[in-house]
Amino acid sequence: MATIITIMAADHRRCDEIFSDAENLVSTKDWGEGGKAFAAFRDATLNHFAMEEERLFPAFEQHIGHAMGPVQIMRMEHNQMRQLLSEMEQAVADRDDTRYLGLSETLMMIIQQHNMKEEQMLYPMMDRTLGEAGAEIAQEIHSS
Repeated sequence: MATIITIMAADHRRCDEIFSDAENLVSTKDWGEGGKAFAAFRDATLNHFAMEEERLFPAFEQHIGHAMGPVQIMRMEHNQMRQLLSEMEQAVADRDDTRYLGLSETLMMIIQQHNMKEEQMLYPMMDRTLGEAGAEIAQEIHSS
């Protein structure tokens, strides 16, 4: 049976791999492939955020009866990461590897902390709280 933590943690790993590929390509100034890899990473990350913000977070908030706490923090961190992605996109357009790699380092620290909070606290809490409904959402996310 699919669970929120198994599906979403696997998606974290997938995004991490694409992120690493992009960083490696940009560090060698391969702007053609590096730009494509960055775009793939950006799209995968934004898709991950959408799965959470459009499906998981609303279901969890509806079940617990409020929109405060850990979900609110995750949304704020998503917005912070969106800003960094935008700045990284500009660095790719400018072919500024120094700026890109600096932003990449900042983003990596935020992602690591963010993913740890989700995987160690939020996703298990969602699996426990949502039960079968959470498993159904996880399966839908996995199938899409």
